[in-house]
Amino acid sequence: MGHAGASEEIDTAWRDAACPTTEKVTFHLDRRTTVASYRDGHTLLETARSAGLNPPSSCEIGSCGTCMARLTEGSARMINNEALTEDEVAEGWVLTCQSLPTSESVTVVYE
Repeated sequence: MGHAGASEEIDTAWRDAACPTTEKVTFHLDRRTTVASYRDGHTLLETARSAGLNPPSSCEIGSCGTCMARLTEGSARMINNEALTEDEVAEGWVLTCQSLPTSESVTVVYE
């Protein structure tokens, strides 16, 4: 039983790395703009879903690239990235399933 608790703690510890001051995330998806309140520890993908959006996603472990989107404002840190090249990351692309905001506001564009 003690093992499960320790494992859960390890599995969610990375979520503590999110910026505690992030207040809002703006999503551009399917020709709609949606502004969502950010909940501490949630990825950008989870935030989009909690706002009622249905963004593209598949593996949710950072390896397929289905959830990739471009940040046009703000910043985020990816926990795992096995899909994007260094050039794509430099251009502002992130895997939303692995990204935690690191600025007060973030704008995410799904293209």
